[in-house]
Amino acid sequence: MGPGDDDREPHSAAAGPHAGEPHEAGGLSGRLNWLRAGVLGANDGVVSTAGLVVGVAGARATAEELLTAGLAGLLAGSLSMAAGEYVSVSTQRDSERAALATERRELATEPQAELDELTDLYIGKGLSPHLARQVATELTAHDPLAAHAEAELGINPKELVNPWNAAAASLAAFTVGALLPLLAIVLPPADARVPITVTAVLLALAACGWGSARLGAAPVRPAVLRNVAGGALAMAVTYAAGALLHASTR
Repeated sequence: MGPGDDDREPHSAAAGPHAGEPHEAGGLSGRLNWLRAGVLGANDGVVSTAGLVVGVAGARATAEELLTAGLAGLLAGSLSMAAGEYVSVSTQRDSERAALATERRELATEPQAELDELTDLYIGKGLSPHLARQVATELTAHDPLAAHAEAELGINPKELVNPWNAAAASLAAFTVGALLPLLAIVLPPADARVPITVTAVLLALAACGWGSARLGAAPVRPAVLRNVAGGALAMAVTYAAGALLHASTR
C-alpha cells in the first residue's frame, strides 16, 4: 500500500451517489410524476367505488344492483381519471415547451445577457462571482439550452412530462383500486357485505399510503392516516345517505 492510498479510498467512496438518493436517470421528478398519477388513481378508485357501493348497499340493494353500480362507477371513474390526467399533463407539457422556445430565442438573440443572468443565478445560490461566471460559461458551452432551462426554469429539456403515460397510469391504477371494493361488496353474503368491504378498503388504503410514502421517501404515518381517515369518512357518509334513502322510501 503506497503512502497516498489511505487518502484516495475515502475520497472515492465519498464521490459516489449517497445511498437512497435519486441519482439514476430520470431523477426524482420523473419518479414522483409516475407516483402521483398512480397513487391518485388507486386512491380514487378505492375510495370512490367503495363510497358508491357502500352507499348503494345502505339502501339495501341486491347483489346484481351493487355489481351494476360498481361497474358503472369503475368505468366512469377510470375514464374520467385518464382524461383529466391527460389534459392536466398536456397543459404542463405545453407550458414547458413554450418556456423552452422562449429560452431558445433569448439564447439566440441575447447570448451575453443570458450568460449574465445564469451567472447571477449561481451567485444567488452561494457561489463567488468568479466561480459563478466560470460555471455559467462552461455549462453554456456544453449545452446552453439545458444549462439555462434547468437553472432558470427547473426543466430538463430531455425529460418533458408525457401525458399518455400519465393517463395510462391513472386509468390502470384506478381500475385496480376500484376492483377491490367491487369484489368485496359483491362476493360475500348479504349480511357481511358492508363489514367486509369496509375492512378491505381500510386495509388497502393503509397499504397504499404506506407504499406511496416509502416510494416518495416521505413519513409513513401521516400518509397512512390521511388515506384511512378519508376513506372511512367517505364510506360513512355514503352509507348513511343510502340508509336514509331506504328508510324514507319504505
